[in-house]
Amino acid sequence: MSATSDPVDAPAWFTRALAHKPEHGSTTVDGCEIHYRAWGEVGMPGILLVHGGGANSSWWDHVAPFGAGTHRIVALDMSGHGDSGRRDMYWTPVWAKEAMSAARAGGIDGKPFVVGHSMGGWVTSQIAVDFGDELAGIMIIDSPLNDEPPEIRPMQERARSANKHHGPRKSTLEEIVARFRPQPAQHVVLPYVGRNIAEQSVHEVDGNWVWKFDRGIFTPHQHGGFKLRDRLPEMNVRTAYVRCEHGLIPDEMAADINELLDHRVPMVELPDSGHHPMLDRPLTLIAAIRATIGAWEVHDRIAAAG
Repeated sequence: MSATSDPVDAPAWFTRALAHKPEHGSTTVDGCEIHYRAWGEVGMPGILLVHGGGANSSWWDHVAPFGAGTHRIVALDMSGHGDSGRRDMYWTPVWAKEAMSAARAGGIDGKPFVVGHSMGGWVTSQIAVDFGDELAGIMIIDSPLNDEPPEIRPMQERARSANKHHGPRKSTLEEIVARFRPQPAQHVVLPYVGRNIAEQSVHEVDGNWVWKFDRGIFTPHQHGGFKLRDRLPEMNVRTAYVRCEHGLIPDEMAADINELLDHRVPMVELPDSGHHPMLDRPLTLIAAIRATIGAWEVHDRIAAAG
């Protein structure tokens, strides 16, 4: 039992998922070490998982094992996140390059399906533009048509508030894990999921526990002027778009996304889910990913046979 465990019992499905321990590895992209997790056997069809801003590959720990029986699954920490290195500047095209490098280093030999959440959906769209011929398909999860990633503004406001009222906060492991809150905020976080992610999202620096991400990823000049609105029409790869019922894509924006994608992409809604479905409705998210990829694979087999 970890030092921060509480009395809330995790369900059997979650315990079984975490018992399927990932492999850990790293690759180097443009001088920066990129950490990744991997599940499943090398040689099986590949799935690449891309986390959101301020998150890391541990957000997929309870999701990836459900596909590991049929797929080789790789989840990276983008630079500035998790256990990967840091850069002076962060650019969406570089994150896309890191993701594909992690997929190859992690044992995905063929064309992977790419699943990206929130800011990771922005990165996934960039992967589709830059590496479309190398992909089997992409799924974008609740990534809005904002001019900046949805995580940036709440993280900036949170940092300003902390500096104004408290200054640099000293924390024990237990204290910082107890403060775990996803950004953008949502009302429901399953406690056993949140605890597992929080414990793997902090490290000790000079006797103080701090979050692993680099605050530089949330500065306004980062990301190279990326606009999801510009990328969607440029994509020429099989796509599914997932919106969460209580997430960041209202009906009007969903209509805009549909128009930008020329009405050729299914828009799947996850019922009763916040912006971070792996935190409040993980089994629904797992079902959506498996059903979408499974349908694509059946279509490919029929096309190959015919």
